[in-house]
Amino acid sequence: MKSVMITGCSSGFGYAIACAFLARGWRVIATMRSPRKDIFPVSENLLVLPLDVTDGDSIGRAVAKAGQIDVLVNNAGIGWLNALEGTSDDVIRKVFETNTFGTMAMTRAVLPQFRAQGSGVVVNVSSTTALVPMDLLSVYGASKAAINHFTETLALELAPFGIRVRLVVPGRAPETPFGTTAKSLIQEAGGFPEAYQDHVAKVFTKLEQSSDGLVTRVEDVVDAVWQAATDANSPNRVLAGADTKALVG
Repeated sequence: MKSVMITGCSSGFGYAIACAFLARGWRVIATMRSPRKDIFPVSENLLVLPLDVTDGDSIGRAVAKAGQIDVLVNNAGIGWLNALEGTSDDVIRKVFETNTFGTMAMTRAVLPQFRAQGSGVVVNVSSTTALVPMDLLSVYGASKAAINHFTETLALELAPFGIRVRLVVPGRAPETPFGTTAKSLIQEAGGFPEAYQDHVAKVFTKLEQSSDGLVTRVEDVVDAVWQAATDANSPNRVLAGADTKALVG
């Protein structure tokens, strides 16, 4: 039985990915900061573990308890939307610690096992903000752009060991808690800078008036991760969502 370890499984993409792999007969190691097994379907193939991807000791414990891992899905991430002048150094570091450094640390932690078994797949969940500049997302987009380059370069580095590395690129996903999380962080930081209020209003008005109706559904990301994880011939960059494909496809 194949095993997949997924980060950030308490909600959104991570939760849906975990449920999909379970339904398809995989052993699933679902990780989150505060473990909740009760949110998942009952299954003897499910292991729920605590994991903070910004904490090296937490990563080490989770990987050790996970046992056999065939696929790692780096999904854990936090959102941020604000002008750079409204973004403190602490917030910048928090975004990068989770979205960028956490992904790198998790990947490094599983590589000894992958090399020893001569196989393994790393799937990193990115964002269209890393490919197409989007207003008020400079910090978040930069954290994901770093992962894009990391992923595609690491794929070359690990190919000689039989290890595949893939990137899944979702677009805007209203079904996930990304927006709610970002808003709470903005409120904690004191909101948008006064000098940017008019610009922020125009950005949000433009978003609200967008009439193309194109978004990324949770199932789009599930399908893209499944393809990246199981199809040896999948492209290095798997696009997820109608909006993503319209922007960069």
